[in-house]
Amino acid sequence: MLKELLLGSFVVSLTVIVHTFGLIGVANVMNRFAGRNPLHEFRSKIISMVILVHGLLALHTIEIWIWAGIYRVTGAVKSISDGIYFSAITFSTLGYGDSLINVEWRMLAGMEGLSGFVLIGWSTAYLVAASTRIGPFEAGKHF
Repeated sequence: MLKELLLGSFVVSLTVIVHTFGLIGVANVMNRFAGRNPLHEFRSKIISMVILVHGLLALHTIEIWIWAGIYRVTGAVKSISDGIYFSAITFSTLGYGDSLINVEWRMLAGMEGLSGFVLIGWSTAYLVAASTRIGPFEAGKHF
């Protein structure tokens, strides 16, 4: 169990680093676009939100692939497609139960579920903050 905890802690740290730098990159792209079109302010705000949402989805996809790669390398799943599917339902905390990993690596699944929950929550908080700062919503007026 110790090797699972150590490996899981490493992957959690890696995905947090990916998420941090990814948010910085997405924010830079969004800010550049929003500042470039002052004549069409509302439209640029909407497009900025589209950029942000797609950026967040891309970040989560990368993070899911990282976990899937770990599942495959450790032999916890039979194929990379099994790893991607298992990782996607675990990261998103859906947990259908129709796909399982080898018992010796199941602690990783719990760690992925918790980290996915935190990272998705972080993305949600960032989306709300950006939608009032750059996007089309105003605090006190729209919510």
